[in-house]
Parts: sequence; C-alpha cells; structure tokens
Amino acid sequence: MDTIFAPATARGKAGVAIIRISGDRAFAATLALAGSLPEPRRASLRLLRWQDRVLDEALVLLFAKGASFTGEDMVELHVHGSIAVVSAVLSALSDQPGLRLAEPGEFTRRAMDHGRLDLSQVEGLADLIEAETESQRLQALEMLSGAIGRKVEAWRSAILRMFALIEATIDFADEDVPTDVIPEVREILGGLTASLKEELQSSAAAERVRNGFEVAIIGAPNAGKSTLINALSGRDVAITSDLAGTTRDIIEVRMDMDGLAVTLLDTAGLRETEDRIEKIGVERARARANAADLRVFLLGGEGVVTGLERRAGDIELQGKADLTPGSDGVSGLSGEGVEALKSAISGVLLDRAAGSGLMNRQRHRSCLISAIGSLDSARSAIEDESAALELIAEDLRQAARALSSLLGSVDVESVLGEIFARFCIGK
Repeated sequence: MDTIFAPATARGKAGVAIIRISGDRAFAATLALAGSLPEPRRASLRLLRWQDRVLDEALVLLFAKGASFTGEDMVELHVHGSIAVVSAVLSALSDQPGLRLAEPGEFTRRAMDHGRLDLSQVEGLADLIEAETESQRLQALEMLSGAIGRKVEAWRSAILRMFALIEATIDFADEDVPTDVIPEVREILGGLTASLKEELQSSAAAERVRNGFEVAIIGAPNAGKSTLINALSGRDVAITSDLAGTTRDIIEVRMDMDGLAVTLLDTAGLRETEDRIEKIGVERARARANAADLRVFLLGGEGVVTGLERRAGDIELQGKADLTPGSDGVSGLSGEGVEALKSAISGVLLDRAAGSGLMNRQRHRSCLISAIGSLDSARSAIEDESAALELIAEDLRQAARALSSLLGSVDVESVLGEIFARFCIGK
C-alpha cells in the first residue's frame, strides 16, 4: 500500500497544525526531513529541512506498526499552523517517492482494514467529528468505544450456541442423542429475538438523537408563530408583521436544547385560501407538521387550524399572551411563557431520547430486520416438527451473517465508499 499523508487539522491560520503520515515509508520520509527520529511515542523537536531549505521547527511523534491509529507505521508532525508552513511541508512530502496525498477517510479506512476499528466504530468516529450537542457527543463516544460490537458478539454467541446444538443433532442423527436440544434452542431463540426487536424499536429515537428532532410551530395566520420562533432561537430568523400570511415557506432554525439537537420549524398559517402561493405554503406546512417529532399549536390568530389531528405529546398554548393578560399562554414579543415552553419541549424530547439505543442508522435497522426475519423463520421451522434441521441451521447462519454486517465483516462493500467519502482528508 502507498504511504499516505495529509493535514489532520483544518486549513487556515492556527497556532499548531498536524500533518499525518502513514505507511511503510512513513519513518523514512520523516527521517529525510528531520535528519533523525525520536523513539516511538516520545515527542521531540526537530528542524525540518528539504533541499537545503528550512521548512519549520516541528514536534515529531512516531507510532510503530500495530500501535498506531491506522495499524501501520505512522508519524505526526506538529508544525506552526500557517498556510505557508503547511503547504511547504506537504510539498516536501509529495516530492518523495512512494508518498501521496490521502483520500477522504483513508486513514480511518486503513484503521478498519487493519482491525483497529470495526465499521460501527468508524460510524461512531464520523458522528463524533460532526457532533453539535452533548447528547450527540455521548452517543458517538459510546459507538466509538465498541458498544455495538460487544452487543453483536453477545448476540452471535447465542446464535453459535443454537447452531452447535442443531449441528450436533444433525451429526448424530443415526445415533441416540441423550438430550432433546429443541427446548434449549427455543428458549435461546425467544430471548435473542426479543432483544433484537427491543433494539430495533429504540433505533428510531437513537437516529433522532443523531440527526436532531424536529419541532413544528403550528397555528392559524397571525397567531404569533414567527415572533415566537425568534424568541425561542434568540435571534431574528423570521420576518414578523401584523399582516396575516407573512410566512409563506418553512423557516428552519437549528439549536441546542438541553443537550439535544433540535430544528424548530416556522410554518405558514394554516387556513383555507385562494392565494396560489400561500396555498403551497399551507400544504408544505401540513406535510412538515405531520412528519415532525413534536408540534406546538398556537391558539388564536385569524381563523382556526384545520387539517391536522392532535397527537399524543402535542403542546397547545394560547399565542400572543401579551394581548390577553392572565392567560396561560406564550408571547414571543414579551417573553412571557417562552422559558416554560422551552422546558416543556426539551422535557418531551429528553423522555424520548432516554429510550434510544445504539443503532442510529437505516443500515443498522436493515441488518436487525434481516436478522429478526431469519430468526422468525427458524422459530417457524422449529414449531413445524416435519421441518428439516438443516433448514433451521441455515436460518441461523443467515441471522449471524446479518449481524456480522453490522460490524462490516460481510456484505458492506457497497456502503463503504459512501461512509468514508463523508470524512475529511486527513481523517
């Protein structure tokens, strides 16, 4: 494999920039620049030179094969963080034979290829880099720690136990087997299926933690929705006016609410209208409101909200409470009830997030669904006394294969390119 290099820090002025080198020629390439090498894992200052030019004074840190992030010989050069210094060092590395600039995610891909990370940990690392809120950080760290891998190994161990029992019965079919293994297989199968279904059920909440919850502000025209979303977000994101129908399209505001990523949606006022443009806005508002995780209905305004049925968890408040003193409502203009509404929203969403599991992607759900389907098929075959044991064993193999794909062991080549393309160069 080629020796690769890339900056691991963002482009621009900074106190320090880190350049990574990984591969069989990493140490030799660094020696050509630094003149001598420190011992692995002992950082030391070196003057970097190339073609009789001084490039920079850098902190050089070596990691030996098998004890680095990628699993290969790896070097980190901590240089001064100017664009000119980084460009000069990268140019010097590119002049050396056998070295090339890394592709996006290539360092992490090599870590996976060398068994340093499984695919679920790679996804956790990607989520950690993108994390905006505390809940996303904690979720990503748990994935990066290998929590999914530990669960999968426990599930696969249960499958292997069932498989061994079935295979033993098949192998000794012509002899008297002292124990009927089917009751034990049935018991393990029931517990395993229940565990997988529980994880699948909690995956929707896990994905919302990762991607963020959507909260739609719903109401009739002139109910105070835009003023309220400005107050909730703490900035003017929506145009406000006394004229009904000011909001025609959906305005989205991303914010952190008690550690959760939340997107607030300011929608067009819901009413029957003959205005063609406003009508499109109303249709979009209804569609996003139906898809939202939580809706806040503001009462009042010019008309009544039609076309939306209330759901469990919906919040309903009187809008423009500043105009009706003593009402139990909310006003974005005066701030009355805004903090209470924030607490109510975050309370509902935190309850939902508390039930989240580890599987936070559609890929994870697909693997779980496939494994559950194979286990259900095995259960049906067990209940059918005429079914061949070989068919049960095959169902168990398919279930194990589906779970292995969670970790990237099988059947994931089609998704690897997409996953690693999302990484920045240098990671």
